Amino acid sequence: MRIELTSVFVDDQRAALAFYTDVLGFVTRHDVPLGDAAWLTVVSPEAPGGPELLLEPSGHPAVKPYRDALMSDGIPAVQFAVDDVAAEYERLDGLGVTFTQPPTDIGTAVMAVFDDTCGNLVQILAQKPAQD
Repeated sequence: MRIELTSVFVDDQRAALAFYTDVLGFVTRHDVPLGDAAWLTVVSPEAPGGPELLLEPSGHPAVKPYRDALMSDGIPAVQFAVDDVAAEYERLDGLGVTFTQPPTDIGTAVMAVFDDTCGNLVQILAQKPAQD
């Protein structure tokens, strides 16, 4: 068993695509029109054959209360691994990304949280090397 696809609900698929590609640096894998929406996925340029992130339309009635609760409690909807949280924080901050939590050492990792402009909080995380 392996993870091939996961999703994040977004308010506007085209705006989300622009943010996730132009700002975060992901690349479009699928963009298939489906009526008013699309099957719209992005992947990491470091793993183009790896897991896809579906930019899922947020129109279902259950999505708003779910996302509102996550945002209110400061809980990220999605997490991404990075090599260096401080460097990624500086890069994204320079592009105008709004962080709700700056780089924070949590013992086994360093993390930061930002707003994806599409209705979600996103956590970036770098694991620290294991101590022997």
